[in-house]
Amino acid sequence: MSNTPEPTPPASNPGTTRIVAGETNKPKRRRALEIGIAVGLVLLIGAGAAVASVVAKNNETQAAAATTPAAELRLGYFGNVTHAPALVGVSKGIIASKLGSTKLTTQIFNAGPAAIEALNAGAIDAAYLGPNPAINSFVQSKGASISIIAGAASGGAQLVVKPGINSAADLKGKTLASPQLGGTQDVALRAWLGKQGLKSNPNGGGDVAINPTDNAQTLKLFQDGKLDGAWLPEPWASRLVLQAGGKVLVDEKDLWDKGAFPTTILIVSKKFAAEHPQTVKALLQGHEASVNWLNTASAADKATAINAALKATAGSTLPADVIDRSLKNITFTVDPLAGTYKKLLQDGVDAGITKPADINGIFDLRALNNVTGQKTSAAGLGQD
Repeated sequence: MSNTPEPTPPASNPGTTRIVAGETNKPKRRRALEIGIAVGLVLLIGAGAAVASVVAKNNETQAAAATTPAAELRLGYFGNVTHAPALVGVSKGIIASKLGSTKLTTQIFNAGPAAIEALNAGAIDAAYLGPNPAINSFVQSKGASISIIAGAASGGAQLVVKPGINSAADLKGKTLASPQLGGTQDVALRAWLGKQGLKSNPNGGGDVAINPTDNAQTLKLFQDGKLDGAWLPEPWASRLVLQAGGKVLVDEKDLWDKGAFPTTILIVSKKFAAEHPQTVKALLQGHEASVNWLNTASAADKATAINAALKATAGSTLPADVIDRSLKNITFTVDPLAGTYKKLLQDGVDAGITKPADINGIFDLRALNNVTGQKTSAAGLGQD
């Protein structure tokens, strides 16, 4: 159907031009047609604008619906003292209080690769873990899987060995353990061995055999004389020293500028962050509050809170000397220490765990900086 009006018949009113016999009416019809087209275009544009307005409003409604707080946040972390912000944040209800109506559910892991696998499978939405599994996931997914949104702990990882081992050369032919293949301590161990001229293969071969082993099992194997050493996070490094007679061959902080390196960070699924930015911000508010509590509480209060959390998650507590030694080796911070990540990536490459890659975009610290009111740097590797 056309919106063009039919030509108007001649009128008899004064001042109206009449068409007499023998004259053509084409100019008049053309003018009427042009007017009709103009009117039709105005109507069409108006209708289009109305439709566009409705679509825009629908899009806004859908966007708002897509970015509402999540009904549930599924959070992963480890039963390690290096994960104390998660331990106390969950057990003391700090994180849950910031999440409001969003339900908090948790899952405990032994090491980062397992947590990453769960996150990529959609089983959890966010996780506390070490930096190398996060880097590996980011590289393998070409930047689509995760964002690092905060730091949690620096320090607290050591290579503990039998008393008779006094140098890297003494490790040749020996068997060591790490929490999991591709985990942060596993990468640190393999990279360090390589720099000492010792080869280690992911399949367990090489000059030094590395057996990725659950931390609790590592302690027992070391006590039983079936392991020569292990590169572990706290409290397991302290447990090997204090409960199994081991000694520190390498304190990882000695390998980093000013002794600062990330042991634990907080990551989130990019999909979850895009759909629920309010929930991510609330998680960061709880995380910051947990870190602040750890940095202001007394040593006794921290030990009590951590042991209560470990009792709930692992079924047992730690001796006072183990917690005390562990906490002395750790700094709790929301800064992920982004300036260390190029070296962390290279360590993963050297260890044969990660491929060379561009990790620009791995950080999204905008929500963190909004929560803290400070300027934590992404070191050119993302948004801050």
